[in-house]
Amino acid sequence: MSKSPTASSAPKQQSLDLSTLSIQNLSAVKKQLDEELEHLTSSFQKLRSAQSRFKECVKAIKNGVNPEMEGKTILIPLTQSLYVPGKLEDTNTVLVDVGTGYYVEKTTEKATEFYNEKIKSVGTNLDDLEKIITQKTQNAKVVEDVLRQKVLAANVASSTS
Repeated sequence: MSKSPTASSAPKQQSLDLSTLSIQNLSAVKKQLDEELEHLTSSFQKLRSAQSRFKECVKAIKNGVNPEMEGKTILIPLTQSLYVPGKLEDTNTVLVDVGTGYYVEKTTEKATEFYNEKIKSVGTNLDDLEKIITQKTQNAKVVEDVLRQKVLAANVASSTS
């Protein structure tokens, strides 16, 4: 278990013998892995949040855009915390945010398909990211174990001399 992939996030990882590294180098590798894990975990949470928002969009289309709501006053979100009253004039089409501030008019069926595809795509990315996080966590544990062994060996060597 002395070989472990490097902390490089390149697609092709290299192996190196951790026992040949100094305590300072091992500490630097551990710090880099911890920083990468923090970033990846943050990205994972953001993707999970985006997936949740897409699911809310599907739910809003299914529950809020129906013929019973036509002509009734509803609250329309302008931002996450600002809503204005409005009336639903057409229950067959909705505006879909396709990114970077662009909106496209779609039928409710097409909008639901669009958001379900987004949910599926983000889910795949979450699965891939989870595998990467698991591997990085294992790498960090291996580096931490080798670092601990080296520090203990250095302490034993200094106390016996």
